[in-house]
Amino acid sequence: MTPPPPALTDTRPAPKAPVDWRRWIGPGAIAMGVVLLLLSPLWAPLLLRRMAFFRVRHVEVVGARYVDPQDVLARLRVDTMASVWDPTGAWRSRVAAHPLVREVELDRRLPGTLVVRLVEHVPVALVPSASGFRVFDERGVPLPIDLTAADVNAPILARPDSALLRLLGMARRGDPDLYGRLSEVRRQGGGRELLVVLDSLPVRALADVTLQRLQDAEIVEQDLARRRLRPAELDLRFRDQIIARLQ
Repeated sequence: MTPPPPALTDTRPAPKAPVDWRRWIGPGAIAMGVVLLLLSPLWAPLLLRRMAFFRVRHVEVVGARYVDPQDVLARLRVDTMASVWDPTGAWRSRVAAHPLVREVELDRRLPGTLVVRLVEHVPVALVPSASGFRVFDERGVPLPIDLTAADVNAPILARPDSALLRLLGMARRGDPDLYGRLSEVRRQGGGRELLVVLDSLPVRALADVTLQRLQDAEIVEQDLARRRLRPAELDLRFRDQIIARLQ
């Protein structure tokens, strides 16, 4: 009997299955979209600045009480080709240079409004001078406020006094109601004592009086009012005591 022929083994590699590129289109598009999204803060403003739709057509000034909005507009120097997507650093610096401006932020309101938000240096005292009253803030800096055009309700100091201006600044921030009652503050006793006038009530205090101590004087005044007593003067010069001299 004739033996069967040996079996043949095919050692050639099996043909590769064709690549299905459709499997990669979706993830690739998503990855590209993520990359573009991450880079959008870089390229989007450059693209949008070229569109007339985003040109600055309005400027809104928020927080201006003593600053003239027209002065803010003049300092911005925004021309007719400016876009709300333009860099705001130069605009902000020009407005921040105004002597009445303490802080400034610029926002966009699409499509074409630039919003300027101001925090002003506020007046805390009026000081008499040869040309009339001058307005000072708590830093001791005179403010360019025209008293014939602006309503400034502030206590009177005999002269610029850095310590008293700081005290008035703390009162304005910390207790606006008390600050609103202050009509005059002046030094006495060689500068070691103060006379503080609350409405028409004289309050005597040491030169280092604190806002808390002045608030204590108001509490005593209110307690006397409940008992139908009217003080002619309150004296804070004694430690842990308030002396009321009655009418």
